[in-house]
Amino acid sequence: MPSPSLADLPIRRLTPRDLAACADLSEDVGWPREEHKWGLLLAAGRGYGIDDPDGGLVSACVVTSYGPRERPELAAIGMVLVAQRHARQGVGRRLMRHVVAEQGTTALTLHATPYGRPLYEELGFKTTGRAEMVRGHFTLGGPEPEATTRTATAEDLPAILRLDQEVFGTDRTHMITRLPAFADQLRVAEEDGQITGYAAAWPNLDNHVVGPLIAQDTETAKALIASLAAHTSRVLRTDIDVRHEELLAWVKAHGLASVSFNTVMTYGIPDLPGDWTRRFAPVTVAAG
Repeated sequence: MPSPSLADLPIRRLTPRDLAACADLSEDVGWPREEHKWGLLLAAGRGYGIDDPDGGLVSACVVTSYGPRERPELAAIGMVLVAQRHARQGVGRRLMRHVVAEQGTTALTLHATPYGRPLYEELGFKTTGRAEMVRGHFTLGGPEPEATTRTATAEDLPAILRLDQEVFGTDRTHMITRLPAFADQLRVAEEDGQITGYAAAWPNLDNHVVGPLIAQDTETAKALIASLAAHTSRVLRTDIDVRHEELLAWVKAHGLASVSFNTVMTYGIPDLPGDWTRRFAPVTVAAG
């Protein structure tokens, strides 16, 4: 019996049970497996995939929606992958068209690699910014950042959620409340009894990813990064909005080096909501 064509293979919703298949697909395209991250994305967001009749996935992506459940205000698209054996056959375009149509009037955002950007531009996404990935062993030298930081407690969660919604521009409670279990560290910055920033460090293979990173100013962001680094021996990695030039120069002076750039793109809105001056790094580029 002849195998069905790629155009005839159905697109279906993925579930946490598809985690291993998603990790296999990541590995197939030369990315790390990142099972811990896939687990978060499949739990907090909605996965879409195309099954390969020969086993595994032809393609996959994840959409994480924010705002009211009945009418999301923003959705982040990430982990758009196509198996190498099916590359350049229109599979990614077909999956993206389906996903964009499924979101209706919800505004969309994504971080595009140089490879994926032409497709997203073809679909109507516009460039609104850039993020720089930096990575390395953090070494603290020179004057320490002045902001006070400490480990977050359960009692801090309401204040963290209020601050996050104010800075991010819409509610992402279902993502932020997963951080205590997902991350190895969750720390807050505090001034006069008020939380002025927070950051998490979550495990990803041999490194700790710093994200999200929300802070009232650059000094507070520095203090949060330094405090996270002080409690891990792993390499740190994070994706910083390139407009935060002072923070980027500071982390590079303390051992982190530039790895790559992603283009921040939006669909349906001219720019991301919220206050970019206090939004330094996403949870992960796959989820905003």
